[in-house]
Amino acid sequence: MSLFFNAETMRFEGTMHEPKRNRNVFLDVKPVPDDAAIVNPSGGQARRNAALFNNRVGFPPVTPKEAFVTTGTSQMDMVYESSKPIYLVLRAIGVFPYTRLASGETAFILASPAMVYCVMFFLLLTVYIAFILLNRIEIVRTLEGRFEESVIAYLFIVNILPLLIIPLMWYESRKVVSVVNGWVDFETVYRKTSGRALELKLRTKAQVVAILLPILCSLSVAITHVTMVDFKLLQVIPYCVLDTITYMMGGYWYLACETLSITAKILAEDFQRALRHVGPAAKVSEYRSLWLRLSKLARDTGFSTCYTFTFICLYLFFIITLSIYGLMSQISDGFGVKDIGLAVTAFCSVGLLFYICDEAHYASFNVRTNFQKKLLMVELSWMNTDAQTEINMFLRATEMNPSSINLGGFFDVNRTLFKSLLATMVTYLVVLLQFQISIPDEPSAMLMHSNTSHS
Repeated sequence: MSLFFNAETMRFEGTMHEPKRNRNVFLDVKPVPDDAAIVNPSGGQARRNAALFNNRVGFPPVTPKEAFVTTGTSQMDMVYESSKPIYLVLRAIGVFPYTRLASGETAFILASPAMVYCVMFFLLLTVYIAFILLNRIEIVRTLEGRFEESVIAYLFIVNILPLLIIPLMWYESRKVVSVVNGWVDFETVYRKTSGRALELKLRTKAQVVAILLPILCSLSVAITHVTMVDFKLLQVIPYCVLDTITYMMGGYWYLACETLSITAKILAEDFQRALRHVGPAAKVSEYRSLWLRLSKLARDTGFSTCYTFTFICLYLFFIITLSIYGLMSQISDGFGVKDIGLAVTAFCSVGLLFYICDEAHYASFNVRTNFQKKLLMVELSWMNTDAQTEINMFLRATEMNPSSINLGGFFDVNRTLFKSLLATMVTYLVVLLQFQISIPDEPSAMLMHSNTSHS
């Protein structure tokens, strides 16, 4: 095998013969702390461990308990601690029944108090919504107005669909927990390589999201019900819970993508600083292993909630289409009070869908494209042959390992997805408006029938 990167042509040159099955390269092993660090886990020892740690093939295995005992939760579990307010709210509304073990590991246990609470919450919410659903169906059956009024009435039935997010997340909680524990392994390797803990500084953002989103969701639901239907508090409460579930999942997605983006930036800056010291070949090898772990975490973030967020994207697409159709179908009558609720629903749904796509696009860009730019800017002339080979292997690793956030193979989550959904929505809106135009108004139909009878 002969391979090198030509900086002038910006391409890899050489010959290589390898089977296709080896295109995704990742050393899926757990990091291990030094035995000396377990006895005396001091900052100086951590730096000596990082200096002595020369890895070219991977890291020996370790249990999450050992990593936790070595450094403590405050230093080696920063990702969980940063997103903890979001996780607590999701568990409070029955979505994410995780359990924190004494060892510091996050686990999904069926026979646990968290799971029992989530099941009871889901059953009570289901019974509550069942009575409301029967009432909504009866209202739809008795409608005798225009076609667009029937469509708007169906909107309140569609708003009940987020109830399905709860069982979907139960099914995927084991994968989400695996991603959370994967971040612990990443932080262990990062500390061993850089000699310091990973600093994200996302705790304040998570707290703001966890407090503001439920309040804003309840406010938007109240505005919708006041302007569009008769306001009944007992019927508004479950809609507030369902909207909170949907948008808190958006908050979880936002924090997950922000964690990936900030970590990628920190890793790129540390990598550039590390190359200024003696022995760059070993450092490049270590940071390549770190990047491979981060790339895998980016892929696992999408895979761990693929069914849940596929459903959320389709649900938001449906809600946006119905809401905008309701607004456009009544333009001839002028902007009324009923249109305020439709406008609020459409605006919030479009905003949530955009943030889901945009944050994933930004995270993928930082993990792969931005990191490749840092690698291409590395000056190779002063490095020895081993260091240049490691840089070329690093570049090839970034090409071979996709870092895009993909929902289980269904589709990539990026700005292209947002554009495609909006384009499809416009098509459906045109069809609905044409169907509305083809149906004559009731007064016109009666007049035509009267003229026919007299003639």
